[in-house]
Amino acid sequence: MKKIRLIIAREVKSKLANKTFIIMSILAPILINGFLGIMIKMSQSEKTEQNVLVIDDSKLFRDKLVGNDFVSLSYSNAKLEDAVASFTKKNYTCVLWISPNLIEGGAGATKLFYKKSPGLAFQTFIKDQMERIVYENKLKANNIDPAIISNSKQNIKVIMERVDEKGNTEEQSDIRLFGFVMGALMFIFILLYGMMVFRSVMEEKTSRIVEVIVSSVRPFELMLGKIVGVAIVGTIQFLIMGLLTFLLSALLSTIFLKDAKTQLDSFNAQQELVKKNGTNINLDQLEKFDDKLKLFDMLTKIQQINFVEVFVCFILYFIFGYLFYSSIMAAIGSAVDSEADSQQFITPVMIPLMVGYFIAIKTIMDPDSSAVFWGSLIPFTSPIVMMSRITNGVPFWELLLSLSILFVSFIFMTWMAGKIYRTGILMYGKKTSWREIGKWLFYK
Repeated sequence: MKKIRLIIAREVKSKLANKTFIIMSILAPILINGFLGIMIKMSQSEKTEQNVLVIDDSKLFRDKLVGNDFVSLSYSNAKLEDAVASFTKKNYTCVLWISPNLIEGGAGATKLFYKKSPGLAFQTFIKDQMERIVYENKLKANNIDPAIISNSKQNIKVIMERVDEKGNTEEQSDIRLFGFVMGALMFIFILLYGMMVFRSVMEEKTSRIVEVIVSSVRPFELMLGKIVGVAIVGTIQFLIMGLLTFLLSALLSTIFLKDAKTQLDSFNAQQELVKKNGTNINLDQLEKFDDKLKLFDMLTKIQQINFVEVFVCFILYFIFGYLFYSSIMAAIGSAVDSEADSQQFITPVMIPLMVGYFIAIKTIMDPDSSAVFWGSLIPFTSPIVMMSRITNGVPFWELLLSLSILFVSFIFMTWMAGKIYRTGILMYGKKTSWREIGKWLFYK
């Protein structure tokens, strides 16, 4: 055990002293949260002002098509050819021409002429208004009051509640995408640190340093020390990145969503008023609530997640999943002389990881399917699939069974990898095959 502790200490010290490790542990959360902050800021930033000249040959949209704080509309009876010809000399940013037979569905679609591309948000703003005006016009043509249709629309909120074996209910936050992100992170971490073990073993073998090391320590002890050492480094890095991500995310929430709760309370107050008065909020009023409310709603759902359970499960699945795959990677690293020779062995290892990733995608649409259930139990895929399910609630017996199978599989895989490692680490000049590795398993 003393020799294993020395090997572990050497691996941990060498990795923690690496400047790249320190920089990436700090820089990765900053870059991720910085990117999210930029995206949120861009979504909340002021839109480019548009000064639009409208030529309505249909005579339907005049004074009905309106602007907002960023879009100003001016109507003209000029001919389209004249307006477009003089367009570049005036301060208009766009010319909107509406076909005279638009309602009848005849030839001549609505056209938007511009100097600089106005962007998708502006196009959607104009298109949605026009569709609503046409819709209301057709309702009136059939003697249907548009207000009746508008007042008939109702927003429905579905609250998800899980019922346990005892009949108790508990509200669940439907954040399946968050669960998928956790599964994707597990995929990345296992692959990243597994490859770290593979390269470490292969470098020592190709440099012949291992010949000196195994003279004072057994190959199995060397392999186990490397695997556990990298596992400790990975856990430390995960804790650093997790803490920084949490702090930076809290900071982002404070900066960008500080007034979102006020807006949400105002919106809820209006809904209560609507219920008392027996009226409904106009659809135009609903459209004025910006994306901050959606962001706040998403943040509220995320806050309902049991992060203690998620964190503990992530650590356990990372440790056991990493130990399972890193023992395989260590065995592969000991069996080959170069990275090029390793592809025939690494590819079969990558396939179950990719299968787990694709099953994790399926958890977004169908979290209780048989593929997801079995993917949560099979040790090759369970670290990824189970983390994708964990945010929406998993029965305790499934969680315990999955971890138990993964733990037993890790012990068995480490034993097999040790038999391969002790032979392959001192094998040079011979191209290894699957049959050859099979023979090593039965060497005594």
